[in-house]
Amino acid sequence: MDFSNTAPLGIALLGLAMGMRHATDPDHVVAVTTIVTGERRITAASTIGLVWGLGHTMTVIAVGVAIILFKVAIPVRLGLTMEFAVAIVLILLGVRAAIEVSAPVAARLRALVRGGEADLLVHSHPHRHGTRVHTHPHVHAGIEPDPAREHDHTAAAAPFALRRPFLRAFAVGLVHGLAGSAAIALLVLSAIPEPRWAVAYLILFGIGTMLGMILITTAIGLPYAFAAQRAARTHRALAVGSGLLSFGFGLLLAYQIGIVDGLFRATAHWTPH
Repeated sequence: MDFSNTAPLGIALLGLAMGMRHATDPDHVVAVTTIVTGERRITAASTIGLVWGLGHTMTVIAVGVAIILFKVAIPVRLGLTMEFAVAIVLILLGVRAAIEVSAPVAARLRALVRGGEADLLVHSHPHRHGTRVHTHPHVHAGIEPDPAREHDHTAAAAPFALRRPFLRAFAVGLVHGLAGSAAIALLVLSAIPEPRWAVAYLILFGIGTMLGMILITTAIGLPYAFAAQRAARTHRALAVGSGLLSFGFGLLLAYQIGIVDGLFRATAHWTPH
């Protein structure tokens, strides 16, 4: 990229375009796919993309500005450690997805061990998806129905439960932005010698990343939302598949950074990318 003769409008458009392309990096897509798995609404999936992009942009701008304006140099092992954090996050996302999917099965098995299906309380709660109102049957193990003690799934736990996917997406975006910020800033600095334009490019790059991730999570969320409303088993299979993909990709990335690139060896080599 050569910005020496590029007009400000060209820099802006290129920053947005490169940011949107950056959103399609495999580790980014795998991470948000695992988070979007549990969503049953397209709007929630789109919001996850926005929040992920916001976290990513914050760290890219923070680290990028430090490199561009203050000439901060990132040590090799620190750079590898920031990238290794992405691998850990992907592994944890895969484990979390597997635990959430297997929890209902584990509850049924525990009930069978304690005394059979008689210990299972199966009931449904109506809820709304847009204009449609329907129910999802679910199981409580070892609970006797008591008309005098109706429990509410939407009382105290719901507000925090609604925030958790967004907090998770924001945190994952922060880690991903931290891992890629050095490479992005060094690339921009080498192409745009003027600091103010370089910082402006970073900001536009971040906006492009958010737009790109909103489009990606919306597209990913469509089959998950459809499966959640019409085919519970298919939705569960998609969740398991995304969790396994995240876990496997995280292990592969951890091996690449820790062993091949030498993070856990005497000699380490790191090329920001």
